Amino acid sequence: MEDFENENITEEEIEFQKEKKALITKFVVFTIVIAVIVAILSSEFTLYYYYKANNIEKAESSENSEKNINAIAETLKSFREAIDKYYIGEIDEQKMLDETVKGYINGLDDEYSEYMTAEEWAEFQANALGNYVGIGIYMSVDENNNVVVVSPIKGTPAEEAGLQSGDVIVNVNDENVLGMSSDLVSSKIKGEEGTKVKITVLRETEYLDFEVERKSIKVYHVETEMLENDIGYISLLTFDEGCAEELKTKYEEIKAQGAKKIILDLRNNTGGIVDEALAIADYILPRDTKVLITVDSEGNKETSITKEDQLMNEEIVVLVNEYSASASEILVGALKDHGRAKVVGKNTYGKGVIQSVFMLTDGSALKLTVNEYFTPNETKINKVGIKPDFEIEQNVETKEDKQLNKAIELLK
Repeated sequence: MEDFENENITEEEIEFQKEKKALITKFVVFTIVIAVIVAILSSEFTLYYYYKANNIEKAESSENSEKNINAIAETLKSFREAIDKYYIGEIDEQKMLDETVKGYINGLDDEYSEYMTAEEWAEFQANALGNYVGIGIYMSVDENNNVVVVSPIKGTPAEEAGLQSGDVIVNVNDENVLGMSSDLVSSKIKGEEGTKVKITVLRETEYLDFEVERKSIKVYHVETEMLENDIGYISLLTFDEGCAEELKTKYEEIKAQGAKKIILDLRNNTGGIVDEALAIADYILPRDTKVLITVDSEGNKETSITKEDQLMNEEIVVLVNEYSASASEILVGALKDHGRAKVVGKNTYGKGVIQSVFMLTDGSALKLTVNEYFTPNETKINKVGIKPDFEIEQNVETKEDKQLNKAIELLK
């Protein structure tokens, strides 16, 4: 390859060399994608359902898929030859492999399906257990595909710094993150304990900067309080692992304090593990009650029913808002359909699909959308949400909790 500093080279030739280098760089990503696909198809990795722990046989690829993969593999083989011959930079093969698989899964254009490296999967599990190093916020994605703060976790650096519900995260350490997935934004916010992260948010029309120290975060899933008129208030923050058992313990505590009616607050609860939602439905609904209908990629229906004797017999009001999603909607849908609870607040988020996790032998994981779910009455949730029985707007200016007040009024 000619030296760009050679004075005899024309500007056109320099531009050509630059374009060639850029093209070769793009080839790298595409090359590794097919390498991974071929590796998976040739059984160098073993896939299995993580949550269901079933042994499954991989289906044979369709004839068209196989032809496409073979054609792409041949094309990328020639690309790799060009890279090996002309590319002048260093290549991190593992990083390119990981990023390429991510790109391939992103091609599904499904916001909930993703590939996670072994490190990312370990972090995902830690989060599900309520333990991680970060700043302590729940996040979601708004209608513009931007990540917003659902709520800061009480007693965490995020709350102390002043981050608020509804803040749109614009920059992380001066890097623009608008349009990025919540998982990617989360990975940029997290880091080593004791270090600081700079976050820029858009709050209504004002841009605000926060420098927040990362700390070890322990999430407690359930908060309770005794209110007037013997009303027990239970706030369920997330459906992480162990939350059902924690809710049961907290419920028994406030019942012992004299609670005769219950407010279950699922506002800002963006979901979690479906089995935890089903376990909580077991506490509230009679045995053998239909809770959830799931439909797979082939149209097969499966119905989930309660398996335990009913624990909670009190009158219940459930609070929801636009950030109540996924497992929250499963529980709310079941309680509403069976007339077991009145629902107060705003229309829920509308995440009516379920993901299963497939593990690779190297510790990485594929989270894939495999089911759509419906309420017991077969009401669609995905992209629709659940409409409350009493739709109540909050008073932002006075910070009065009008939704909670309505729930108390209904239980008086």
